[in-house]
Amino acid sequence: MAEEITTAEYLALAELRYRLRKFVGEGDAVARAAGLEPQQYLLLLALRGLPEGMEATIRTLAERLALKHHSAVELIDRLESHGYVRRSRSRDDRRSVLVSLLPRGEKLLEQVARDRIGELRASGSALVNAISALLENGGPPARGKRELNSSRKGSEK
Repeated sequence: MAEEITTAEYLALAELRYRLRKFVGEGDAVARAAGLEPQQYLLLLALRGLPEGMEATIRTLAERLALKHHSAVELIDRLESHGYVRRSRSRDDRRSVLVSLLPRGEKLLEQVARDRIGELRASGSALVNAISALLENGGPPARGKRELNSSRKGSEK
């Protein structure tokens, strides 16, 4: 029988989910402010961030985004109509369609990615702490000084 999940593990898991949702939600808002729908930003990011040697096929992008093939096609259609990406047939296999990032798409992607990287550098330690709490011993997530002080102030009221 598996060990019982501890209260500390529940706390750490809840904290991790909170931190992830917060990061994703803020990223969606930044993407929208830049003129992109969140899914469009994610496709541009997946395209630019493909591992070396991996072809940017529609199938690959759909898999990286956990989308159905036809949903990825619709998303690429919209990005292509805005001049952010281009589709072309593979020279090796004419059945395969490759997607490439155009300068206009690269510029928007960089704008949003720069913000997200800055956010992670500024407050990513809370996310790391939540993950560490689950991986190490199931203890509660460590709090930064600022967070600890603000919770104490709230309890003193």
